[in-house]
Amino acid sequence: MGINTERDIEANLQIGPTDLGMVRLFIEGKGIEIPMDFEPEEAEEIAEEIRAAAQAARAVKR
Repeated sequence: MGINTERDIEANLQIGPTDLGMVRLFIEGKGIEIPMDFEPEEAEEIAEEIRAAAQAARAVKR
């Protein structure tokens, strides 16, 4: 399995602040819940990685 392996799994993603000052990515799928908490600085790094991946994806010929 890798990033290019397609899977037929549905999941919901919620992103928001916690009452402890963290940024939470909350992933919910069939029978599973994954809360992932990050310091605000870590969340900003993740956001930069997502932007870079989006830019690279636009450059891929389909």
